[in-house]
Amino acid sequence: MRPMLHPTLVNGRTGDPALYIETLFEKRAILFDLGDITALSPRKVQRLEHIFVSHAHIDHFIGFDHLLRLLVGREKTIRLYGPEGFIDQVQHKLHAYRWNLAHGYSCDLVILATEIDSSLARRTARFRLENAFSQEAIGNGRTAGGVLHSEPAFAVTTAILDHKTPCLAFAIEEAVHVNVWKNRLAERELPIGPWLRDLKRAVTQSMPDDHPVRIASRTMGSEARTLPLRALRELVTITPGQKIAYVTDVADTAVNRRAILGLARNADLLFIEAAFAQADAQLAQQRAHLTTTAAGEIARAAEVRRVEPFHFSPRYAGEDARLVEEVRAAFRGFSLSPHPEERA
Repeated sequence: MRPMLHPTLVNGRTGDPALYIETLFEKRAILFDLGDITALSPRKVQRLEHIFVSHAHIDHFIGFDHLLRLLVGREKTIRLYGPEGFIDQVQHKLHAYRWNLAHGYSCDLVILATEIDSSLARRTARFRLENAFSQEAIGNGRTAGGVLHSEPAFAVTTAILDHKTPCLAFAIEEAVHVNVWKNRLAERELPIGPWLRDLKRAVTQSMPDDHPVRIASRTMGSEARTLPLRALRELVTITPGQKIAYVTDVADTAVNRRAILGLARNADLLFIEAAFAQADAQLAQQRAHLTTTAAGEIARAAEVRRVEPFHFSPRYAGEDARLVEEVRAAFRGFSLSPHPEERA
């Protein structure tokens, strides 16, 4: 199965948290956390539609300025989500700059900021370049089942964790995965091309059998034709969708563990912070972060298929392999011998 969601840690396991997720066949992307994103090309930044920010500590939110710089002057609506107080934090960022020439832009940049409180109530405000990013309240409501955003292809859910401040964890999950059989395309002499994206979308959205699908080849000069969806269903199979969970900056408490398990259960891929080695558990507790062992134990309890630790403390520079192995040992249910430097 070729996955639809393609995640990349923008800054590796040690740099600022930012998980860029591209959607296959779509010129759009989402981002979990907004740390330093200068490593992303402008083209990739401009594809972003939804950005989910765990909390506004500097290493998770400093990328906002770079994002703003690349989007001003473009016709764009971008949606940001964060914990309670997030709308004011977005406003303070925007109002750190002077926008007296905003009326001179022919394109309007619209930022929709949504904050979620501990009861999962949500509040949304709009900031528009043409109004010098003045705040406009546009709605309150509740986040049913923790769902922040939902569309036919996928949904993003959240859990509220404690990092001595509210901190959001996220999971993105496909509704279903639609796989095209290339041998069946060949048997029917149908071309491979962008039209397959439309076919997958029609299946995902449960369109009726008579829904028309336009079939076009990449070959120049070839004639397009249209067939009803019923005539093309045999080309695809439907399987359960891919699930990716993202957890960072969280104290190792029973309450937090239960919340993470509820969010990440049976994920195909769990990105989870492992800020400190197990030998530094006391320091991890003081700073409200997870150890490598805690991260692996949580991944194991959640029965995820694969765990990807990140957000390693800079104190372990050059020791990524060691920390990854500590996480994966706990994930497999094993314990490691102490690192030579940790022995008395």
